[in-house]
Amino acid sequence: MILRARAHAKVNLHLGVEAVRDDGFHELATVFQSLDISDEVSLEVHADEPTTGPVVAALHASGTYAAGVPEDESNLAWRAVEVVARAVRADRQVALPRVTLHLQKGIPAAGGMAGGSANAAAALRLAAQAFADFCELSEDKLYELAAELGSDVPFTLMGGTALGTGRGEQLAPMMTRGTYTWAIITNAEGLSTPAVFHKIDELRAAGKGSTPAMDTSAVAQALMSGQPQQLAAALRNDLQAAAVSLRPDLRKILDTGKAAGALAGIVSGSGPTCAFLCEDEETAGEVVAQVMFDNKGTRGIVTHSPAPGIEMLG
Repeated sequence: MILRARAHAKVNLHLGVEAVRDDGFHELATVFQSLDISDEVSLEVHADEPTTGPVVAALHASGTYAAGVPEDESNLAWRAVEVVARAVRADRQVALPRVTLHLQKGIPAAGGMAGGSANAAAALRLAAQAFADFCELSEDKLYELAAELGSDVPFTLMGGTALGTGRGEQLAPMMTRGTYTWAIITNAEGLSTPAVFHKIDELRAAGKGSTPAMDTSAVAQALMSGQPQQLAAALRNDLQAAAVSLRPDLRKILDTGKAAGALAGIVSGSGPTCAFLCEDEETAGEVVAQVMFDNKGTRGIVTHSPAPGIEMLG
């Protein structure tokens, strides 16, 4: 038996970052929106191989952005399946079928678009279905497990548009009108999320960082208007200065995209992916072409938002 799901990338329309907390995380106020860039995650269930130990036999990644994706237990999707197995076995030690994960990667890796988190969310949903005959997990339990795995996993499970607080794992759906067109520019060289958060702390300690932007009302109003021009004026990412400080080449990408006709451009999450909000697909295509021409090592995708959360494909 093979179960399949589609997992969507995300963009942060707003990302406010407060000082680091006692637990080492930063308090966030972020507005997530799903993009129709996606991965396909498959779970091959080996019903003739029951085990009372770890259930994942192997993980294989393929596709446009498979390079560098780990194919061992360090992969978040692998960990997600094992987390579901432990939850299913919480009350009794049962033999579960072993499984193999297949990731067809269409979401750029290490790009601030939550590709790994989206794969984990899909793996949670698939594993819960695969093991449902042994113990059916509630939606609340799935979101609890998602939050344990990572800050972006609950949103990629939910999809659509949502306000994220805490580490980003505390979600409240947001109303939005219309659809939005984006030119997404990826980069061959990744950027470490912990390094970006550390850099913003350094900048603020030196008096160079911006005041945390924890008020999301402007982007909420823009989303209700359905007007891309209004949303463009409300886009904000507190991590952008830190990402550009670590990777000065991102400044040229942002400048090129805006000069090519984008309404606005921001670093997506912790980067290095840059997201350009555009008035229409034609403009987005021109932005992609110009940025790729002027900046070696970049690739471009025209996409739309909002998109759903995890979609079960059978």
